[in-house]
Amino acid sequence: MKIIKRNGSEAVFDITKIIVAITKANDSVEEADRMTPVQIQRIAESVELQCQKIGRAPTVEEIQDMVEHYIMAHGAFEVAKHYITYRYTRSLVRKSNTTDEKILSLIECNNEEAKQENSNKNPVVNSTQRDYMAGEVSRDLTERILLPQDIVEAHREGIIHFHDSDYYAQHMHNCDLVNLEDMLQNGTVITGTLIEKPHSFATACNIATQIVAQVASNQYGGQSISLTHLAPFVQVSREKLRSIVREELASAGLNAGEQTINDIAEKRLLDEIRRGVQTIQYQVVTLLTTNGQAPFVTVFMYLNEARNEQEKHDLALIIEETLRQRLQGVKNEKGIWVTPAFPKLIYVLEEDNIHEDTKYWYLTELAARCTAKRMVPDYISEKKMLELKGDVYVCMGCRSFLTPDRFTDAGIGNIAHAGNYQPGKHKYYGRFNQGVVTINLPDVALSSGGNIEKFWKIFDERLELCHRALLFRHERLKGTLSDAAPILWQYGACARLKKGEPIDELLYHGYSTISLGYAGLYECVKYMTGKSHTDPSATPFALSIMQHMNDACAKWKKESDVDFSLYGTPLESTTYKFAKCLQKRFGVIKGITDKGYITNSYHVHVTEPIDAFKKLEFEAQFQHLSPGGAISYVEVPDMQNNIPAVLEVMKFIYDHIIYAELNTKSDYCQVCGWDGEIEIVEEDGKLIWKCPQCGNTDQDKMNVARRTCGYIGTQFWNQGRTQEIKDRVLHL
Repeated sequence: MKIIKRNGSEAVFDITKIIVAITKANDSVEEADRMTPVQIQRIAESVELQCQKIGRAPTVEEIQDMVEHYIMAHGAFEVAKHYITYRYTRSLVRKSNTTDEKILSLIECNNEEAKQENSNKNPVVNSTQRDYMAGEVSRDLTERILLPQDIVEAHREGIIHFHDSDYYAQHMHNCDLVNLEDMLQNGTVITGTLIEKPHSFATACNIATQIVAQVASNQYGGQSISLTHLAPFVQVSREKLRSIVREELASAGLNAGEQTINDIAEKRLLDEIRRGVQTIQYQVVTLLTTNGQAPFVTVFMYLNEARNEQEKHDLALIIEETLRQRLQGVKNEKGIWVTPAFPKLIYVLEEDNIHEDTKYWYLTELAARCTAKRMVPDYISEKKMLELKGDVYVCMGCRSFLTPDRFTDAGIGNIAHAGNYQPGKHKYYGRFNQGVVTINLPDVALSSGGNIEKFWKIFDERLELCHRALLFRHERLKGTLSDAAPILWQYGACARLKKGEPIDELLYHGYSTISLGYAGLYECVKYMTGKSHTDPSATPFALSIMQHMNDACAKWKKESDVDFSLYGTPLESTTYKFAKCLQKRFGVIKGITDKGYITNSYHVHVTEPIDAFKKLEFEAQFQHLSPGGAISYVEVPDMQNNIPAVLEVMKFIYDHIIYAELNTKSDYCQVCGWDGEIEIVEEDGKLIWKCPQCGNTDQDKMNVARRTCGYIGTQFWNQGRTQEIKDRVLHL
């Protein structure tokens, strides 16, 4: 059995250390108050048994809490007092160098928590370590100086989660929709170099990847681009290639007709599109931003975003090539085609592509094949998004959605000074999210003890705590000068402000959003009602919780003109943190706190049997009440030989839900060549990944791709998230 030390590193559980610690406390009291060696042994054994029962590696702090409990249970109160006093004294000493210890453990690569904090960061490489080291310093400043202690304590106890505190000291925002059209059409500046409008599709693709890398290095969330913004450059290349072909044929003394010239040019154009798309895929996969990971970029594919039929035709060519290359995958170090994590692809289901007799149905069939093999694209329903939001636009990263544009209709105008602004037309590209704070819903329920009146009272108190925390995020961004990130604020990604101009105006009027996240709706409802939120008798209570959070956001928005929005948090490592905190505060409660994870946002619990169509239909009503961001998924087996079933799910998405995805598996063992599912097994009290064919357990010698929070992870996960992946049931 393993334990997690204070610096985040792992160690083997050693019962003798517990016995020694209790004995020291025991020897420091009067003889009449001392316990016998047998009693001390029993306490240590009880602690060991309890550690085994929680089904994960306990922390040193949790073990010490157990020791205190069992000493007092034996009636040895004087011993307990001395043990607690010694523990408190040691904690004061540690406070002076906790950050130092964590940084040193990061450098030596023995910080287990850091290794599994982000499934798309490799903690061994220098760039990631540098980011983590800077993050520890930033987090330390944030907790000691920048935030009030009640918010810090609530964050530590898992009552709320103040996301990305390791970036809070800097004036950085979360995620955004890159205004690629403005930057390509009107030029931009990258690291002091003027980049003018490209004269070919291939050049436009290359510039786009450089923009993505620069943007990703100046914020900490995801960024999204649209292939529509690249489509006009297909025609630029087409005309250029026709001219080249015409000159080549003429110089060779050949008198070819326009049709021949066009055919040759079109063939060369397709090759340029292939090379341009390949540039985007390989650059995104291989680039490292300043935080040591590939840019967390989403690529949007929406045919009806094109401005005319020619552009739509050219956009379809780009989408087709993008899907074909993603279907193929990328090669790992062994030369085997595997599934990359990024870029994330989103394909819009619309009237022109959702029916078999429509013009672009062939793209939808290709998308289905790609999803079955590579887990992307994910799908947005044009029909449902128009119905529920009034516009169709991409999310910022994995699920964070802007609120529908209201500042344009309010006559506020071009406050970002975008070069492609069109009066009267709704604006989404160039907008961004200020940050996220998440409320732990199961903690609200458990704190109420099941009393419904107490529940709503505590709920309101916790919401106000989140509100205050979010306002600190907002205030931290106020006063930020455009010089802090020129690519964002001066050269078109988000705005074209003047040098030295503050970004404040962009924080109001609905231009940007700020997100109230939530997690564990299932566990919250289960504790309060005794039933899953899928039970018809419990669903109204679940919906009332969602509505209550929406009402709070609406109230805050009205008071401040800041667009607060409810967001279904994509917990990755935090799901484990919340689960551990709940166990520490309330003990192990069957069906509520007995796992190493809590359920993401409004989702049906991963162990609950439900078919794909019922799950999507059920979750659609919650997605509608999560306007700041939400995604639903269905867990499916290998579907590569059952594409018609994939298409049926896609059609169902189109008719019923805004945004959804299909989860499958994509693995490869580098030792034996196994390309089936790499299994999760328990060894020595820890969940590990194991090849079922050769028994390989070396994570450096296997490729595992799993969708965890709306995006694909490829660097493995902490024990809580790993247990959640292991527990998933199939929906199809």
